[in-house]
Amino acid sequence: MPSPKDGPLLDDAAGRLIRPYTVSGGRTRPTTALDLLSLVMATGTVPQKHLGPEHALALGLCDGPTSVAEISAHLRLPAVVTKVLLSDLVDCGALTARAPRCGHTPTDRSLLEAVLDGLRRRL
Repeated sequence: MPSPKDGPLLDDAAGRLIRPYTVSGGRTRPTTALDLLSLVMATGTVPQKHLGPEHALALGLCDGPTSVAEISAHLRLPAVVTKVLLSDLVDCGALTARAPRCGHTPTDRSLLEAVLDGLRRRL
């Protein structure tokens, strides 16, 4: 499976060979609700319908729980296009998606102050 860096999608001199809107078939809305922090993971199911090379690259990045934002960065595609691709893979059963976990407790103020102090010391 080609990696996003050396596959047919990118050329060192020309850049991206396929426009992002072509990758998603002109679609801008995924059928599955995905957040940038949503975690997707391969199920091991092989898609029954033919999907594009970008789908295969995205699926290859999902061996373990991976965020939508991380996949988007690896594919060098806009987040909305990545969401459409991942949504296609969820729809055909090749991926599972789960919303990010949000804690019900507010962030610890002392932790934030420690981070701020550390940043100030570096400046």
